[in-house]
This record gives sequence, C-alpha cells and structure tokens, in this order.
Amino acid sequence: MAAAAMRSDVHAQTETAPAAVNPVTAPSLAKVSLKVNGKACDLELDTRTTLLDALREHLHLTGSKKGCDQGQCGACTVMVNGRRINSCLTLAVMQQGSEVTTIEGLGTPENMHPMQEAFVKCDGYQCGYCTSGQICSAVAVLGEIKEGIPSHVTEDLMKPPSWDSSEIRERMSGNLCRCGAYSNIMEAITQVAGGRA
Repeated sequence: MAAAAMRSDVHAQTETAPAAVNPVTAPSLAKVSLKVNGKACDLELDTRTTLLDALREHLHLTGSKKGCDQGQCGACTVMVNGRRINSCLTLAVMQQGSEVTTIEGLGTPENMHPMQEAFVKCDGYQCGYCTSGQICSAVAVLGEIKEGIPSHVTEDLMKPPSWDSSEIRERMSGNLCRCGAYSNIMEAITQVAGGRA
C-alpha cells in the first residue's frame, strides 16, 4: 500500500513539474576578413560557420565540395596561406586575415593551372566530385616537397624529401577518389613534378 502511494506521488510530481526550457539565443555573429583567390572579402558570419560553408554559401565558390563534412575525404581541400587544409574542419573566424586559394583561384578554363591541365590530359578524374580537392592538394603537395617538409615516409629527416611515388602517395592519402582514378591522378602529379616522381 505504501509503495503504491509512493508511486502515485512520484507520478503526480512528474506531471506537475515544469519542464526545463532552454531559451533559444540568437547566433553570435563576427566580422571576418579574408583574401580569397586574391580578392579581399569582408563577411559577417555566425561564429559556428566553417570555412567551407563560408566559401560555398556566402561567397558562392562551389568548387570546393562538401563530401563527408568530417575531414575524412579531402573533397573540401583548399590552400590557406599556402598550406592545404580540410575547409570543413576549420571555422571561418579562425582564418581571420588569411589568404585562401580555392580551385577557382588556381586557373580558369581559358588559362588553367599546370595541375589542372595535367588532370585533363591524364584523365585524372571520373565523376569529378573529388577533383577540386585533389588538385588543390596536389599543388600543395609539390610545394611541400620543394620546401623540404618531411612526411611519414621520408626516410632521412636530415635530407630533403624525395620526389618518388611513395612520398606523393603518402601525402595525397587524405584525398579519396571513390571512382578509383588513383593511377591517373598519380600520372598527372608526376607530370607536373617534371617526371621526378
């Protein structure tokens, strides 16, 4: 009897207890200045906006693709201050004052970057979804090797990294091609590297 009375008291309290309410707050906005593909861009963004969304939704540069949105596929790769990053993993406000280069900033159909030309010549794409990230990453990879930045497969850290295929493959491993055009992608990168790979 006492147990039944206790259950009914708990039930009554549950029904009459006011629900906890989390008030919806307005997004926190911040002014962000970037130099994108050589042009100054001033934006006012929700502080939670990723660099990828700022590029695609606010600047209408849709070449960088939203693949996994978790930094695992590389489709959103862009170059920030000359270094490649997954733009889905960084907030736009974190890049205040940075220089961003997207696929649109590398070249145009009339005046393509050598890496873009090589991808066309070597058929380094199939569906094309990953291609912009692959090309941005490949351009940065050759820059890393030229600057002597080691990778996980660099044998001797006291010497500049080699231009061999294991170096390039390791560095490009964060860019996935679901169509499997890897051999053609490697051919394109090797061609731009001057046959050194």
